[in-house]
Amino acid sequence: MVGGIAGCTKSKKTPPEQISAQAFLAAFGSGDVTGASQRTSAPSAAAATMKASLTGLGAGAKATLTVTGLANRSSNAATANYSASWRMPGVATPWTYNGSLPMTKQGNAWQVTWGAADLYPTLPDGTHLAVKRSQPARAALTDAAGKPLFTATPVVRIGIEKALVTDLASLAATLAALPVLQTSAKQITDAVTAANPKDFVDIITLRKTVYEQIKPQIYNLHGTVFQDDTLLLPPTSHFGEPLLGTVGQATKQLIDSSAGRLQTGDQTGIGGLQQAFDTQLAGTPGVAVYAASDSDGSLGTRLAAVESAKAGTPVRLTLDSSVQNAADAALASTPLPASVVAVQPSTGKILAVANSTAATDDIALVGQYPAGSTFKIVTYTAAFMANPSLTASSQVACPPTVTVDGRTFQNENKFSYPPIPISAAFGYSCNTTAIATAMKLPADAMHNAATSLGLGAKWSLPIDAFSGSLPTPSSQTEQAADAIGQGKVLVSPLLMALIAGASASGTPVAPSLVDGKQATPGTALPAALTAKMNQLMKATVDLPGGTAHQLADLGNVEGKTGTAEFGTATPPKSHSWFAGTRGDLAFAVFVYGGESSHSGAVPIAHTFLSAVK
Repeated sequence: MVGGIAGCTKSKKTPPEQISAQAFLAAFGSGDVTGASQRTSAPSAAAATMKASLTGLGAGAKATLTVTGLANRSSNAATANYSASWRMPGVATPWTYNGSLPMTKQGNAWQVTWGAADLYPTLPDGTHLAVKRSQPARAALTDAAGKPLFTATPVVRIGIEKALVTDLASLAATLAALPVLQTSAKQITDAVTAANPKDFVDIITLRKTVYEQIKPQIYNLHGTVFQDDTLLLPPTSHFGEPLLGTVGQATKQLIDSSAGRLQTGDQTGIGGLQQAFDTQLAGTPGVAVYAASDSDGSLGTRLAAVESAKAGTPVRLTLDSSVQNAADAALASTPLPASVVAVQPSTGKILAVANSTAATDDIALVGQYPAGSTFKIVTYTAAFMANPSLTASSQVACPPTVTVDGRTFQNENKFSYPPIPISAAFGYSCNTTAIATAMKLPADAMHNAATSLGLGAKWSLPIDAFSGSLPTPSSQTEQAADAIGQGKVLVSPLLMALIAGASASGTPVAPSLVDGKQATPGTALPAALTAKMNQLMKATVDLPGGTAHQLADLGNVEGKTGTAEFGTATPPKSHSWFAGTRGDLAFAVFVYGGESSHSGAVPIAHTFLSAVK
């Protein structure tokens, strides 16, 4: 014998019943219901229970299921013990337990003897696994004083049940005639026509106090149905909206983008700061697994507690409720998109962000509009920086028109004055003076002055906000237009409030919305420059004939009005502006298409300041 085997080691074979049990577990754990059910004694029943369980545990639930040993072995029966570790969407803690599978031999093959308890030891037949999430009470979004801005408020959901409707056209017309319902007859008719007979066709959800006012007009209409509920709501229907956002049931879009954190039925922040801080405010839901009825899905016995609920953490904002209420009230009667923003110049704290009901977005923060003559704050800042010998009393011309490179610019209605102090030219809003002043400056002077006051700064806010833009002018006419806030100047109301505050205080500060996260002040402006700008801004209000002299009775108010042309209409339409300060309060009022500041922004500013203590 030339060669031979010196020795050998016998490998221990895995018993076939264990192989079959592990194959069943691996298929079920990975979501392969068909593959798992075919390894049982009752494939149809097993498939139904496993499918319902995977749905009940949450889309994407996966498990590591491993046979740990065999017991009660005979030639045609055995018990396969296993360990389970489930990963469920949105649940940080794995659900672990030990289970067992009764195995029987049919011919040459082993199979799982089916029963619901194969999935969990005490799961009764006729039930499946299902998760129940219990959200903790939502932590508060508070104002600067620590007062919660949202409280549990009784509401009524107003709807229509198709089966109860006797005259859809009449019902739709009656409901649409009530402005508070915010709907049209066509919208109602289309929604009801497309619904099933017993569906609740949602019309609107109203605070109960508001519902009670219209209840006599809608309660007895054939087809209307009502559901009482409680929602977390701000003190008034438009308080701080859309800045604050709302709290409601998670939408599919929010669920899909949450990486499993949100599940169907969860309450969550929708829009604004409620959504921006949702993870912090919502906390962590409690998670338990129940036996759910196969017939109606109702939950029965609790099988296991997976995670305990953990409360969220409040977020204290910089908003001052009294200032916010004043801003909201000042906009209450305007039918146009409009906003009021108030900040504290010494700290950058945002005290109020208000938008009128006609505004379709948070135009106070994200709006991008030409600044009009409010931008003369920047123009004269640039002039004083370039020529420190200029003073507020330096004499300047205010002709009715001025021509730059073939383009003629004019004052409103072509008013004119003989030589007057710069402060008067500012207060009367002489476009021609501002343009003549700007044309003596280097091309980048306006941009440099604007950035020194905060334009284009990188803000650290939890939501979107526009800090403005001012490209270097490409022509003399563009430079001239920039000087009066036209050209390519774009600002937001928030930026204009900050620019007014920086000019009056001499210290630019980035805005903040969360208490304790105030930004570091920017580079202080020269004291002499600040003094000159205060004289100019005071003239707007204090000077008889000043464009904001309507505010003189309020005392210590200064700022700048603005009328900013936009669009292609002839004559062009105009936005209305006022940006100013009173003590350690800086603010901007903007009215989209408000035309003259005298009739648009300034009266709103007066109402606002009159209400602010």
